[in-house]
Amino acid sequence: MAVNAVFFSALLVFNQILSAGNSITAFSLLLYALTFNLRERVARSFALVLACLTLVYFGDVLAGLAGQDVDLELWLRLQWVGISFLPTTVLHLSDAILSSTGRPSRGRRQWLIRLSYLGSGAVFLLAGTTHLLAGHLHRADRAGYLEPGPLFPLFLLFFAGALTIAATNYLRAYRRCLTADSRRRMGYLAAGTAAPVLGGFPFLMLGGPSLAEVPFLFWGGLAIINIGVAILLVLMAYAIAYFGVSFPDRVVKARLFQWIMRGPVVASSVLAVTVVVNRASVLLGLGESGVTPFAMVASLLLLQFVITIIRPPVERWLFYGADRQDIARLQLLEERLLTSGDLRQFLESVLNAACDVTGAPSAFVAAVGPAGLELEVAVGTPNPVPDDESLTAVLKPGTRNEVDGLGGVFSWDGHWLIPLHGPESLEMIGLLGLRLASPDQPFPEAQAEALALLAERAAVSLTDRLLQREVFRTMDRLVPQVEAIQRMRAAARYAGAKALTSPAAELPPEADLVNMVREALGHYWGGPRLTASPLLGLRVVRQAMDEQDGNPVNALRSILRRGIERIRPEGERRFTGEWMLYNILEMKFLEGRKVRDVAMRLAMSEADLYRKQRLAIEAVAQAVAEMEREAARAPDRPVRF
Repeated sequence: MAVNAVFFSALLVFNQILSAGNSITAFSLLLYALTFNLRERVARSFALVLACLTLVYFGDVLAGLAGQDVDLELWLRLQWVGISFLPTTVLHLSDAILSSTGRPSRGRRQWLIRLSYLGSGAVFLLAGTTHLLAGHLHRADRAGYLEPGPLFPLFLLFFAGALTIAATNYLRAYRRCLTADSRRRMGYLAAGTAAPVLGGFPFLMLGGPSLAEVPFLFWGGLAIINIGVAILLVLMAYAIAYFGVSFPDRVVKARLFQWIMRGPVVASSVLAVTVVVNRASVLLGLGESGVTPFAMVASLLLLQFVITIIRPPVERWLFYGADRQDIARLQLLEERLLTSGDLRQFLESVLNAACDVTGAPSAFVAAVGPAGLELEVAVGTPNPVPDDESLTAVLKPGTRNEVDGLGGVFSWDGHWLIPLHGPESLEMIGLLGLRLASPDQPFPEAQAEALALLAERAAVSLTDRLLQREVFRTMDRLVPQVEAIQRMRAAARYAGAKALTSPAAELPPEADLVNMVREALGHYWGGPRLTASPLLGLRVVRQAMDEQDGNPVNALRSILRRGIERIRPEGERRFTGEWMLYNILEMKFLEGRKVRDVAMRLAMSEADLYRKQRLAIEAVAQAVAEMEREAARAPDRPVRF
């Protein structure tokens, strides 16, 4: 008997941990849905299902901790917030999924969902405030439940009807899926819908007294159901994570895997360790043991350590498949990338070492660019770089001095200039300049070997940086086209041919488009709001890239300029009311004048200028939208690389 009592007590604790773990899992997946694809209707509907399930399991946990009947009944009735709305949210989710496959509602399903929400509200009011649906509190063994009221059969009918319609929608959506992957994920989603049914339906109200007669069977079965609910929830989240997301499958899988590992797995494991250590301390007579907080912290740190170690190889093994080598190269580029800050930091170290070796008070490194010399970094002197004309003068043979171990060194304006060459070519890619301590100071030939080594390292870093700039330019040309392909690929997962044969992606909502145009114009001459603008994905911008040597930022800049020109009145430019909007755009964004200067030039207050500027930006947004529609009617040309 003692063994049975211990086993039964352990089974109760295990169920409490599972209930809390399911609540954590549902809430964590709710945050995931709200974080990554909130704009997708399927994800929002799934978030409602998870919210209901979170409330149900949270109510279970609080009811299990309640010591008095009054508190227990309170939590059981509040739990009906989730129970009453659960069938409606499942129905809502099924309708969103069916619509995503290209079968939108013609009105009947929408009205049915609205009526279902009204019915759920009525169910909650009846269960929470009366005994007509959920009656008096009753205890069966260690579990408490509300007895079914006279209207409980109507709730059963409502619950079963909503689930039947939802199952029909899932079946229709499954039949509309054309590819094996979409059918497989739709099957996961349909199977996962059993999770809210198993986890949210009040089974004790149907067979409470009978289940109490076989406590081991009841609590053991409940544990199996709770484990199954957790698995099915993850299965649903996996299937829904692909809706409305333009990222590759491997990115979606890796992101969800990391979210689950660092969220529900860590939180549930720490909770389990805390409960087990606490109960063990009580059994051993230690009371409020100080081991519990130590065990919590230790388990948290250990789990984070294990996840950090195993995550990369597991992701490569499970998610990357035959693309492992390509992904490894991209990750290596990300880790080893030499940014502008890294280059500046390294070159500063090289220049400081050169100054220490030669005793020079200042030094600089400049790269040879299309417009002449471009200063990369300088120490000691703010801007010592010569202009393009003086560069031609200093590189004449008459200013050249041969130094053993270093080659040709040029003198210019109190500086020694050491040419920097690429490792595989004789072309000069930059200059390393050292300022003389005095006008008649000779070149320190004794340190030529050390200077040659420093110059070589500076040349290697400049060469790498130039190569990486070419990579960035290629990526700038590639990214808009890739994003468009990914968006079409995501839409075609379930919508099929309709998504691929659509003449163009839908424009963003008018308010969003105006905001995008405003941000891009604000950084017209450079800045992240232009270089990372969502407008780069527009078809009209992609078509304009051929005219801008494949540069997407310049293409967007030209489209904005075209949009401004479209609102320009005919004739010679004037400062009249007819020209007001064009003049504001021209002076404020294209010429980059300050608000005060523009207001004074146009003889208006700054407040009035802001109002007129808003109208002008809306006009440009309308022009951009019209150009996008025109581009959609024209054949799309591929981007040339």
